[in-house]
Amino acid sequence: MLNLENGIFYMLYVKLVKMSRSNTLKKQKRSSGLWNGGMPDSNDQVAVALKYRYICFYGNCDQYESVGKHTEKGIEFLEKYYHFLKKRCDIENTYASDLKRLVRNFQLKKKEEDDAQFTWAKGFLDMLKEVHDMAGQHEVIAENTQTQLLQDIQKSVAELKSDRRKLLQDGAKIQSQMKESLRMLENAKRNYEKKFSDSERALDAYKKADADINLSRAEVEKQRSISNKRAQEAEESKNEYAAQLQTTNQFQRDYYTTNMPQVFQGLQDLDDRRVTKIKTVIETSANIESNVIPIIKTCIDGMTKASNSICFDEDCKIVIERYRTGFPIPGDIPFEDLSCKQNVNSNNVIRTSSTPDNKNTKSGTMGGGKGRKRGGLFKLFAQPNKEDFSNIPPAQRKAKLMKRIEEIRKQIAHETAEREGMIKMKEVYESNPALGDPNSINKKMEQNAEKLNQLQSEMKKNQDYLADAERDMSMGGRHPSNESLTPSITSTEGTHTPAPGTPVQHHNQQEEYYEPVEEPQNEPEQELPDPDTDEFSYPVIGSCRALYPFDAINEGSVSMQENEEMWVLEQDQGDGWTRVRKNDSSEGFVPTSYVQCHYYDQDAV
Repeated sequence: MLNLENGIFYMLYVKLVKMSRSNTLKKQKRSSGLWNGGMPDSNDQVAVALKYRYICFYGNCDQYESVGKHTEKGIEFLEKYYHFLKKRCDIENTYASDLKRLVRNFQLKKKEEDDAQFTWAKGFLDMLKEVHDMAGQHEVIAENTQTQLLQDIQKSVAELKSDRRKLLQDGAKIQSQMKESLRMLENAKRNYEKKFSDSERALDAYKKADADINLSRAEVEKQRSISNKRAQEAEESKNEYAAQLQTTNQFQRDYYTTNMPQVFQGLQDLDDRRVTKIKTVIETSANIESNVIPIIKTCIDGMTKASNSICFDEDCKIVIERYRTGFPIPGDIPFEDLSCKQNVNSNNVIRTSSTPDNKNTKSGTMGGGKGRKRGGLFKLFAQPNKEDFSNIPPAQRKAKLMKRIEEIRKQIAHETAEREGMIKMKEVYESNPALGDPNSINKKMEQNAEKLNQLQSEMKKNQDYLADAERDMSMGGRHPSNESLTPSITSTEGTHTPAPGTPVQHHNQQEEYYEPVEEPQNEPEQELPDPDTDEFSYPVIGSCRALYPFDAINEGSVSMQENEEMWVLEQDQGDGWTRVRKNDSSEGFVPTSYVQCHYYDQDAV
């Protein structure tokens, strides 16, 4: 007897055992020798016993089918959970892809890279980086779910289906054998009934013939011979029936106590495996998500840190430094007494009113400047930046020149490092010609030398521009707002002061310039050209993280700490160096093997 656990399988088994025991008690009470291998008391007793066996058997078949359907529904539920997890992975991947696309779309554009110096822009970029990392964690959830759960569930479903099919086949085979045994028992019983009836009729015929005095002895002997033959056939059919009955009873006992309980035990174990698998899958799914919670919390802490790094005072300093003109504060506007105006014909006095003969003199009032091209600040902002930035305020001019000089210096350092590498490579080729031809390096070295000469010349020119800008700032510039809106009335011998907006001759030079005038409020300001559109700007193409610390030795390289996050400006061109920008806006080259880079174009869908 198998030791079955509690459940529907065990309850079904107990019910079947009780039915079998009840059948045995009824059989003993009716004193049927047939069930113990002996002769039955009557044909009715045998028929009732067989009928009870059929009822018990078919009742068991109904329960067996119910249990089979229950296991089938359980496996279908496990498949349903598999499809749920698969769709969940698709949603996680789609969400991560959308987040990364959102981060990529809201990165600072090339014309907005100047804003990266502000703390609010740095905080926003740091927040975007944390959102990008959070999107990566959703991809980790989807990947771990696919590798740890989906494949395992799919394999388990296939195994459960195969085992269930085998168990149902075994159960169907046992039931078929039971039906066949009962059919053979029924045939043996019918054959015995027929032979027994024939034997009774033959015996009656012999008794009648023996009592009939009119029959000859030969006829009586013939009836006796027939009666004995029928009795022998009835005895043989009785023995066959008894043997078949013993075989059927033994198979029935095995059916209810061993064979079918084994099938039910297998189905119960199969259902137990299925329920345990669902429990394990749900627990593993929870563990997968709990493993990324610390990383997501770190990303949230990074967002909080990014918000705390925003400082209004620092941003104000950057704005002041960026837009500081360097002009001195204008002096007080002098009072002009109109009662002192006189028309004097003397050579040392200027007539303030215009005469028909003086065609080159314009009125000094606000209307006097009409017809001329606007000058002053409006002219300054309307013109594009010159090479020496002489058309912008001194302070801004100095800042832009210093930035350009720093970029040229970095390029010189980069080209110098490349030249040193080519020199070393040439020495190696000269010492070992099998590695390469030394003459193949000469052309590259010539191009490198030419580029270095151009950079040195550009450096010298910009340093001269910077010296001029510093000299102008030290001397103090003329503020554009110190122009009077009315003409100045000063009398000098043979000279006069022109009105604002009038061309003035300086040191007998033929070139003329326009004095700055105050720009009207209703004139729309023209947009400044983007300073980052020159040939020295580098767009941000990705991000990187330092794997190892690095100390900058050569000019043009930058130091970095382990795990430091930076922006990638230029990929490795085959020389082993990558151009990066640090959080303090410093730029330079770092060894490519020391950083782990992630480029934005890799996230394109």
